[in-house]
Amino acid sequence: VLPEESGGGLVQAGGSLRLSCSASGSMYTGYAMGWFRQAPGTERSVVATIGWNSDVTYYDDSVKGRFTISRDNAKHTVYLQMNNLSAEDAAVYYCNSVFYSGTYWYQMYDHWGQGTQVTVSS
Repeated sequence: VLPEESGGGLVQAGGSLRLSCSASGSMYTGYAMGWFRQAPGTERSVVATIGWNSDVTYYDDSVKGRFTISRDNAKHTVYLQMNNLSAEDAAVYYCNSVFYSGTYWYQMYDHWGQGTQVTVSS
């Protein structure tokens, strides 16, 4: 079962959005989870990750201080609160289970949901 991302949309620069990702138990339970994004012409890259117990978080430098990742394990849902959005944040956002290689975060599965589009107007 693929994850289901939602919450994207059109927002003015400086605005906020809250993304949600609902994942099945087999993908979610016990795993760290992460948000990724992919803009046209670029590779998908990790934005933020959170440990199973929400004890550890990671943020890409480009979003530190503006984005906050959280999770509700009872609901199998991961959130991404995005504040002070800029044109550089425009992309399709995806979620997946993640693991840390020692140097970088990677998706656990090669199966992706449809993602949710974030568009930022100036």
